[in-house]
Amino acid sequence: MSCSSSNRPGAAPARGDGVKKHKVTKTISEINDRIRSGEVVVVTAEEIIDIVRTEGPVEAARRVDVVTTGTFAPMCSPGAFINFGHSAPPIKASRVWFNRVPAYGGLAAVDCYLGATEPAEDDPLNKVYPGEFRYGGGHVIQDLIDGRPVHLVAEAYGTDCYPNRRVEKEVTLRTLPQATLCNPRNGYQNYNCAVNLSGRTVYTYMGTLKPGAGNANYCSAGQLSPLFNDPCYRTIGLGTRIFLGGGVGYVVWHGTQHNPAAPRTAKGVPVRGAGTLWVMGDMKQMNSRYLTGVSLQGYGCSLAVGLGIPIPLLNEEIAAFTGVSDDEIFTQVVDYGRDYPSGEVKSLGQVSYAELKSGFITFQGKQVPTVPLSSVVKAREIAAALKEWIRQGRLLLGEPQFTLPGV
Repeated sequence: MSCSSSNRPGAAPARGDGVKKHKVTKTISEINDRIRSGEVVVVTAEEIIDIVRTEGPVEAARRVDVVTTGTFAPMCSPGAFINFGHSAPPIKASRVWFNRVPAYGGLAAVDCYLGATEPAEDDPLNKVYPGEFRYGGGHVIQDLIDGRPVHLVAEAYGTDCYPNRRVEKEVTLRTLPQATLCNPRNGYQNYNCAVNLSGRTVYTYMGTLKPGAGNANYCSAGQLSPLFNDPCYRTIGLGTRIFLGGGVGYVVWHGTQHNPAAPRTAKGVPVRGAGTLWVMGDMKQMNSRYLTGVSLQGYGCSLAVGLGIPIPLLNEEIAAFTGVSDDEIFTQVVDYGRDYPSGEVKSLGQVSYAELKSGFITFQGKQVPTVPLSSVVKAREIAAALKEWIRQGRLLLGEPQFTLPGV
């Protein structure tokens, strides 16, 4: 079991009847029929582990139709395309702010893009070190999701057809014509375990790191994480329907920094950063429990995103992939005190997610406490919610037009 059968950009999704002969074959269409009839069998990514271990992947593929996954963590490439509606007289906005947070206005007249990591314009940043970054784009998105009014300012240079030069008003998610979450890089398939070997505390996107490897921070749900359960991207691609921020979203492309060529174990699981997802969804369906503004001390603003993907068990190979457990998933320990800032990223050791989740790892001969930036509690909630959506017939599987680029 490996990723030797590659996915190419534009390749058709796995249908259970490819070159390799399988003992079990299903299609997404057949599974959707079972969802409609109420006969579908759905389990979470944690529940499938024992099924695969005790009954084997062939029987697991026969018994189970869908495995649900979940992750919840700060993801630094989210944002929202927002249309704030035409005014009278109309405006062609070139500069836009939401609660003093700048949005990019170089789109159509009243369209803009609000990045989750954009700080408020008057934020002192790191002038007082470490900066607190109390409010930014991710917090605006959460305020909108929660139904709070947000102060909008739009400025323009004025044209014959759009003579207005300034609009100022309160908006809510309900009054906005459109608000679409669009995240160019989410769901990273593995990421570093961060330590700090310098002599001072450092503040990073991996959180606060104490000197002398005083803590080890990591950011993945491990065995619950979506791309660990389909490591070779056999079922995920353009059009895959997902849980996104508490609502329904879609995979629309492979994400930025997608790197399927990363080194992998014999079972196809990458041991460092690999695949990523570009995802979109309607903000008006979402819930701030799974879409939360974040302030990372000394680093900046972000948005914690809840993401879950249903994995259809089209054959026993995919069932075997979903049987992966934390003790089979590894990542690299990287120094963020000296190596990472200098651009010399190298592995100082390899640890499993079972070790990371235990609360301590052994690093350079000592016990180092581990700190998760991701929430396993919410990852479980997401996998369970997605399971119920499918069992109740509220969510059908989206058949990808092509799968993510593979090895």
